[in-house]
Amino acid sequence: MAQKIEEIMSTGVATCPHTATVVEAAQRMRDEDIGDVLVERDGDLCGVITDRDIVVRAVAQGDVGTTTIGEICSRDLTTVKPSDDVETAVRLMREKAIRRLPVVDNGRPVGFVSLGDLAMERDEQSALADISEAAPNN
Repeated sequence: MAQKIEEIMSTGVATCPHTATVVEAAQRMRDEDIGDVLVERDGDLCGVITDRDIVVRAVAQGDVGTTTIGEICSRDLTTVKPSDDVETAVRLMREKAIRRLPVVDNGRPVGFVSLGDLAMERDEQSALADISEAAPNN
């Protein structure tokens, strides 16, 4: 039987309203030691913002004080369900050149599956698995 997303996903999801500032999202990432936050609008998932998005789309433009995450988040979300096969995540990541997929159950975010999660599951001896499993260095 094919392995399911729920078997390998990282649980726990950080969300922020689309009206949160870039600084607020960055502080949340720092406090929770994460690299992405899901963006919600009126209770619905409407985007994702990563630490890289903050740097490239706000800091590099010199505009972090008033910029909201709703203005700079990625809105074209690709998601998977906990019951989807892991191969679905692999295919989507490959096709869309993305590193993280939000896992959504009944319209609610419940986790993420990342390249690191897949690497650790597929080949525990790979360099990516080693890096993904290492403790943060910050």
